[in-house]
Amino acid sequence: MDEVVLFNPGDSIGNFHDYHEAVQTAQIYQERHDQSGHVLVVKSDRGEPSFDIFLAEQQLSDKTEPSTTKRYTVSKKL
Repeated sequence: MDEVVLFNPGDSIGNFHDYHEAVQTAQIYQERHDQSGHVLVVKSDRGEPSFDIFLAEQQLSDKTEPSTTKRYTVSKKL
């Protein structure tokens, strides 16, 4: 089952069209920032394939957040 999460797109560490490039960048980020916690590679729920990198702690839990939030599907958790 897919895990759908909410993030503010402005908090993205990076945006990629290639999944493998996104994972590689997330791994590099996590190695350099080992105190930052889990890093998530997420896929946008609409439009052409687009992958973003977020810190797991930036996930929004309140479904009534402002309209600046966007739904993503977790592709990989590091």
